[in-house]
Amino acid sequence: MAMKKKKMMKHACGDPHCSQSHEVPQQKKPKMFIAGAIKHPGALRKELHVKKGEKIPEKKLEKAAHAKGKEGKRARLAITLRKLSRHKKKK
Repeated sequence: MAMKKKKMMKHACGDPHCSQSHEVPQQKKPKMFIAGAIKHPGALRKELHVKKGEKIPEKKLEKAAHAKGKEGKRARLAITLRKLSRHKKKK
C-alpha cells in the first residue's frame, strides 16, 4: 500500500519539526475600515428610491435590512454607521 505523506505546518520559528508552540504575530487592521467598506456611495439611496439630499426613512431602512444580497448588506451597514454617530466622545 502507498503511504500518504503528512503535510507539515510551518512554524513561526521556521522549523517544521519543532514541538513548541509559537505565537504568530497578528496583522493590524486598517484604521479606516469604513472608507473601504463604502465602495459605491449613494447606491443604497438609489435602490430605495430616495431623492438626493433627503434622509432615508428609518422604516424603509429596517425593511431593506431584511433583504438578501447587496441591498441588505448596504442597509445593515447604514444602520451600523448611524449608531456610530451617537457614540462620539464628549468634550
